Amino acid sequence: MPSRRDQIKMTSDEIAAFLTEGKTANIATMSPNGRPHLVALWYVPHGSGDGLTIETWTFTKSQKAANLRRLPQATLLVETGESYEKLRGVSMECDVELVTDVEKITAIGQQLMHRYSESPEIATSAGQFVRLQAPKRVGLVCRPTKIVSWDHAKLAGTY
Repeated sequence: MPSRRDQIKMTSDEIAAFLTEGKTANIATMSPNGRPHLVALWYVPHGSGDGLTIETWTFTKSQKAANLRRLPQATLLVETGESYEKLRGVSMECDVELVTDVEKITAIGQQLMHRYSESPEIATSAGQFVRLQAPKRVGLVCRPTKIVSWDHAKLAGTY
């Protein structure tokens, strides 16, 4: 009998599509006391498979930025599902690049505004906000080193 784990695993294309449709990721970094620091954030996915990256930004003085300067590794989780048979998710252990170039941070902020704004006009008008925010922020480029996925709908109601 095949492994249940293998039956619910998503393909690279399914993972890319799931991350594109998802809106909020939870990111866990390691605090100085050795406990995970877990927060939600918006993100922009790029690519798929071995070329997958997740980009976002955060305040330079945030706890997650401080944690990532000390240990540039994180785990990201995007998940959905209101009942067991509808559970879907992607967990990614990542190496994280901290971006300090203001132009690159601005580009990440603009991508976030376009992804999460209700219209292209609103995203474009948020450009001034992004330019004012970028010097106060650090960009995060997350490169997965391990990806685990699940889509319980693939079980078609059998457990």
